[in-house]
Amino acid sequence: MDTQTNVSETQRQYLTRRVCVVNELGLHARPAARLAQEAQKFSSRILLKAGAQEVDAKSILDILTLAARNGCGLEIMASGDDAAQAVEHLARLFRTKFQEG
Repeated sequence: MDTQTNVSETQRQYLTRRVCVVNELGLHARPAARLAQEAQKFSSRILLKAGAQEVDAKSILDILTLAARNGCGLEIMASGDDAAQAVEHLARLFRTKFQEG
């Protein structure tokens, strides 16, 4: 399993999963909106990390600031009661190209 626990500077425990943007056009508006919409279904705090930049995965505008292109490696980070479910659900979106075809 490719999940591991990390501790942020606030000492919050995060469950993390590395994912790759496989959509041909990258993480553009449509998949970013879908990601934010799906992330909002969970009570956990969910972040998306690219390099040193961490953004709120429940905010489409924050996600778009990552400018994640095809092939870009990202990390989904979640902390809370439903963190494991959130990480798995969001990772599935990346694997299925956000069902864009």
